[in-house]
Order: sequence, then structure tokens, then C-alpha cells
Amino acid sequence: MSCAACEAPDLGEPGRSGMAWWRNARVGRSQVVGAALAAAWLGVTATADALVSNPLVVLTPLFAIAPLIACAVLPGAVTTAFAVAAVALAAVAGVWDATWGDPQQVVRVANVALVGGVAVVIAVVRVRRERHLARVEVIAEVAQRAVLPTFPKVAGCVAIGVRYVSAAKDAVIGGDLYDYFHSDAQTRFLVGDVRGKGIAAIEQAARVIRAFRQTAALPLPLSAVAEEMGSYLAPFFDEEEFVTALLVDASDPGAVVLTSCGHPPPLLVSGGRGVLLYAPAGLPLGLGGPYEELTVPWRAGNRLLMYTDGLSEARDDQGEFLPVQELGPVLTSGNVDQAVDDLLRVVRAHVPRGDLGDDLAVTLLENLGAAQSDERAADRSLR
Repeated sequence: MSCAACEAPDLGEPGRSGMAWWRNARVGRSQVVGAALAAAWLGVTATADALVSNPLVVLTPLFAIAPLIACAVLPGAVTTAFAVAAVALAAVAGVWDATWGDPQQVVRVANVALVGGVAVVIAVVRVRRERHLARVEVIAEVAQRAVLPTFPKVAGCVAIGVRYVSAAKDAVIGGDLYDYFHSDAQTRFLVGDVRGKGIAAIEQAARVIRAFRQTAALPLPLSAVAEEMGSYLAPFFDEEEFVTALLVDASDPGAVVLTSCGHPPPLLVSGGRGVLLYAPAGLPLGLGGPYEELTVPWRAGNRLLMYTDGLSEARDDQGEFLPVQELGPVLTSGNVDQAVDDLLRVVRAHVPRGDLGDDLAVTLLENLGAAQSDERAADRSLR
């Protein structure tokens, strides 16, 4: 018997999370821009101060702005270098200003040195805080990723492709969820959407996954699995909390069984044509049953798309919803992983600026047929 491991798939570059890569790239660009601005400020100020011949116009104090620019984005050592350069230029400026040794010139240089020192302190404190925040973010990211399982490429007679896209730039996941269970006797899938946002929604999503793993392995009909999950979850939900969910049993290569708990209907794709499967409507988990099942024939090569409302409620700039039923041709391109990637490109192209207004979790299943199931069973018997 096997079930999902509590790990998330890598969403970014190999060996690095997508969020960490994006954050580091952004910091790198900011540092380059900051260093360029600080250096340009020193050069422009020095040139202007050398060209101004009016003794009443003294630009020496402006050199102190360079380390202030640097301290906003650069580390303490680099900020120190800019502070030293600013002090040196402020001192040399006394030569072309003919104020070398003048008490006012000494005060100006001291002022630049003082401001530069403050800039260095600010840079050091900022870097320490950023490192602390980065550690906290890494811990939070790992905790969020632990909610989502890693799916195999194939379970039983089903090929699987999954993706999760968070609508929040500072989060890996939200209240959407997916999971699976596979054993020699059963292959079952779950896609759900917890009402709400933030940490509370992630906590409840983890609880829903736990409820599924506790019940999916039981020799119960899919509708009974939903009822058991609802009974387990109800004490943890307040009056305004619930979770919509779609449960799918793909154990039989000739038919797929659905139970809907107030969730958007899945899309069955056959020959490039998509049909929405409307299972008997049940209440969301946590609001009470009973639940019913819908059994639908499916053949080898058919695909089934399970999704959250981040897909069905994606709107363009005219307010038009994404036509889910017309996604059949997109979902038949290449293998299931390629098809899911193509689907996400279509969704991002549909919404303004490619920004999703809600989290999106999708699971695409492909029926590999009884031959695939028999072949895998034979492989197990030879081990």
C-alpha cells in the first residue's frame, strides 16, 4: 500500500524554490541599481562642485547622499566604501573650492563623515533584519510546502499531472489543496478549496488532507468516504468555515466514480472534446451530508481535469469567465504534464496582466487502460 508523501513538488529552478529564486534575483537587481545610483551621484556632484565658480555655492554636503542611497539596498561593507569615497571627495573638494583648511570646510567634511557613519549603521541593521526575515520566510515556505503532496507520474492505470499556483506573491500555497491515495485495490484523488485565506486556510487545508488520508484507504464507497471526512472535519470548523471538495475513484480502468461536495464539476476530455460531469450536488465538507456518487464510463486515452474555482472563475478584462468546457484541445496536447503547463498558460493569458485573482490547484488524470494496470501488476508479482 502507498499513499502521498507530505512534500511539495519543486516549483522553481532545480534545487531552489521559485520564490527564493525570484527573491534573490530581485535583490540582485536592486543592489546593482543602488550601486549605480550612488556612484553616479558622487560623479555628478563632484563634477558640478568643480565647475561651480561662485564661492557662495558649496555642494560639499551633498556628497553624503551617496552612502544614504547605498544603505537602502547594499550591505554594510559596500556602504562603507561609498561613505569613505564621499568623505574623500568632500576633503578634495576643498582644493578646487579654495577652502582647504577653512573651519567651515572641516565642518562640512565632518558632516559628510557623520552621515556616512549613520548610513553604514543603517545598512548593517537592515541586512541583519533581512537575514532574519529570510530565515522566517524559509521556515514558513517549508511549512506551506509540507501541506502539499508529491504525486507519482503514474498510479494504477492513471497518469497524473498536478500544479498549484498561489495568487499571493508572498505565499507558496493558500487554501486550495489536492491529494491522492493508491493501493493495489484503490486509486483515489481529492481536490478541494477551503473557504478563507491566509494561515488559517492553510491549517484547514492540511486538516482536510489528513481526513482524506485517514478514510481513502478504507473499503468504503466514495460517498461514505466524503461523509467520514465531513464528520471528522465538522468539529474543527466554525459556523462560517467549510471546504468544497471533489473526490474521484479511478481504480477501474473502465469507469470513474465522482462525489461532489459543493465543488466545480470536473471536465472529461475524449477525442479533444470536453464535457463537464455534474455529480449529484452535496454540501461542502463540514456542513453535513449525505453524499451521492456518479459513475461515468471512460476509456483508455480519456482525460479528467479536476480543478478549483481559480480556474472556473478566472475573468478577462471584460469580466468574462474562462470557458472551461472549451479547454478540451488544450488538455490533449502532449503528455499530462505538458497539457497542464499549457492549461496554465491559457489561464494566465485570459486574466489581465496574467495575475490570478484566486489560488489555483489542478489535477489532470489520463486513463492508461487495463493493459497498463495489468502490466504494473505483473511487474509487482515478479519482484
